[in-house]
Amino acid sequence: MKKPWGGRFKQSTDSLMETFSASISFDKRLYDCDIEGSIAHCKMLARCKIISTTESKKIIKGLERILRECNEGRFKFSDSLEDIHMNIENRLREIIGPVAGKLHTARSRNDQVCLDIRIFLRKETDDILSELDRLGKTLVDIAKKNIDHCIPGYTHLQRAQPVLLSHHLLAYVEMLLRDKERFLDAYKRINVMPLGSAALAGTNFPIDRKITAKLLGFPEISHNSMDAVADRDFAAEFCSSSALTMMHLSRFCEEVIIWNSSEFGFLELSDAFTTGSSIMPQKKNPDAAELIRGKSGRVFGNLVSLLTLMKGLPLAYNKDLQEDKEPLFDTAETVKVCLRVFTDMIKTAKFIPIPQKELESIGFLTATDLADYLVLKGVPFRDAHEITGKTVAYCIENKKVLADLSLPELRKISKRIDKEVFDHIAIKNSMDRKNIYGGTSKKQVLGQILRLTKKLKKKKR
Repeated sequence: MKKPWGGRFKQSTDSLMETFSASISFDKRLYDCDIEGSIAHCKMLARCKIISTTESKKIIKGLERILRECNEGRFKFSDSLEDIHMNIENRLREIIGPVAGKLHTARSRNDQVCLDIRIFLRKETDDILSELDRLGKTLVDIAKKNIDHCIPGYTHLQRAQPVLLSHHLLAYVEMLLRDKERFLDAYKRINVMPLGSAALAGTNFPIDRKITAKLLGFPEISHNSMDAVADRDFAAEFCSSSALTMMHLSRFCEEVIIWNSSEFGFLELSDAFTTGSSIMPQKKNPDAAELIRGKSGRVFGNLVSLLTLMKGLPLAYNKDLQEDKEPLFDTAETVKVCLRVFTDMIKTAKFIPIPQKELESIGFLTATDLADYLVLKGVPFRDAHEITGKTVAYCIENKKVLADLSLPELRKISKRIDKEVFDHIAIKNSMDRKNIYGGTSKKQVLGQILRLTKKLKKKKR
């Protein structure tokens, strides 16, 4: 098949080279972005009187027909035509004849593909922002429903202090909001119109780039034609934001997997998001959470792949940049599906309340409260820490927990201890006293639920 760039060449492309260099197998997913950009470019060319209004209408009508063919799965993609741009241009020529060749006036595939990727990433970013909002709202709803549910908080995966389950869940909402802010900030760099930069130096034709930008909804146009065709910072930022989001999901999945285990038993996952074993009939495996945790590695790898791709490229465009699309497409798809699956998984999970007695017996969750009580009695904190440590050691030696100790036993360790100590080491009171902004008291957590509810209602952009 004749190449649109074949005038310079006397030999045809080697068949292996043709297959090796083709990107149509993956960049065909940009067809709607490419056609959207081409229609805007065509309208601009007509307004600038570079092509006639009649030619513009004919070209646009042909492009709209191609869009329908693609949407309906009737478009035949050809590897010999290399990429999505040439496939569409060739089909346009079949439909409307030689006038199709005027569409490529004042542009290059270099700025055309940059435009396609930016349009694609705008849409993908909007979708991801919607999924982040949906997950955030789901977690806030779960926090509201379980506002009196207490669990052990951990450091070093060792039981540390009692916290409200709601407080723990809202920690992830904070992460999601930071993810959202990163995507919104990256969107500013994505939302720049590169068309008109042509191959690298701009174009000789008297185009009006502002017209194209307005038609496509870009608030800004690129300022340097060489930078515009070589820039993939915006794509790396998208992948970076995605990697952080996946890291947060992976952390949460790790906790879901632990909490779902018989050893913890803090929650039970729905059958819809678990699978069984082919050999052990009793098993109910948290596959959804495990897969999300595993897929985070793909997204991290895609970011490294893109950065590595870019690190040695001189200005301006290089064929290496064809390799930006697969990691970018995979990242967008992976993040979206992981957010959707995680939201549905956590929404259908059953959080299992832990009885007060069990909380008191699973460790020394209020040991710090005993130390703080002693400080309130005038004992320096380091001394209070030592006294509490001795109390814990006494409990371990006598197979007791703090709640089992009598006042005489406690006073043997320190004469500063009085009967009000039992109020201080009660689980509920321990949390209620953390009544500082950002703390785990019910009052503070309810305040955070209100704040986050309002924040999640704000428009994405």
